[in-house]
Amino acid sequence: MKIKAKSSFKDEQKDKDYFENWVKELEVNNQRVYEKFEVKTSIGKTQVYGLNTKEEHIETLVIFPGARTTSLIWDFDKGLDNLNLKIRIYLVETNGLPNLSDGDTPDIKSLGYGIWAAEVLEKLKIEKAFIAGASFGGLICMKLAIVKPEMIKAVFLLNPGCLQPFSLTLKNLYFNILPILRPIPANVLKFLDKAVFAKPNHKLSQQSEKMLVDYEVFAISRYKDNTQKPYYMDKQLAEVSVETYLLEGNKDLLFPFEKSIENAQKHIRNLKEYIVFENVGHGIETYNKAINYIGEKIKNYR
Repeated sequence: MKIKAKSSFKDEQKDKDYFENWVKELEVNNQRVYEKFEVKTSIGKTQVYGLNTKEEHIETLVIFPGARTTSLIWDFDKGLDNLNLKIRIYLVETNGLPNLSDGDTPDIKSLGYGIWAAEVLEKLKIEKAFIAGASFGGLICMKLAIVKPEMIKAVFLLNPGCLQPFSLTLKNLYFNILPILRPIPANVLKFLDKAVFAKPNHKLSQQSEKMLVDYEVFAISRYKDNTQKPYYMDKQLAEVSVETYLLEGNKDLLFPFEKSIENAQKHIRNLKEYIVFENVGHGIETYNKAINYIGEKIKNYR
């Protein structure tokens, strides 16, 4: 596969050690150990975390994270327990993001990420699964759905970054740029409070919030991020034939929910349902009722 961009940690060994210790801290907080897989793909090594993957005869959910995040954010405060069902879960660390996967990435506008995602599922011996993606991860889901629809039962898009361009409002730009210009905890927390969460309804525990701030400061200051950002897929979305569910937070500054719903209805021909959660920010993957919704749809899937 043709490589478009290369991202990397500034001090690979030291920074990866930091990240691994961060994962251990999350395991201690959640009182569980994540299964760890390393698969080889056409763009390099991909790290995957798992829960219940040795279980047989239960459904499978594959998760792709947002930009400048790790898929483990989905499980802050044991958030994946809110699925309320026994399920095999694979948390994929997208290549080119601040994690233990390699940093080479394909052109974001090609189908390269879909080919890569299909390779990951094949290497994990996943024949057919539910897939979910937040923000950047939503775009990955759509690319995979175009490339290998037969591998997917249904797609869950959470405040996806593929249904409209990134918002250029002054408010959104200010809070997004602030921590990049000066990556200190206070600026990261301000970004999280204004764009990612919607307190007091949508928030993390104090312990998990600190872990997220620590991760974001680390990701911004230690990772040379050359990965292309999500884009509006527009008419390309019409190539998606699999059942799709759209989950939106009405306080998402990055991709305002009204436009995402309008474009989903316009282009996604098998849009089964959309739901808007009140007083929920961009980080909807950390909101318990959103995870409840995914679990219910999987439980009642026919």
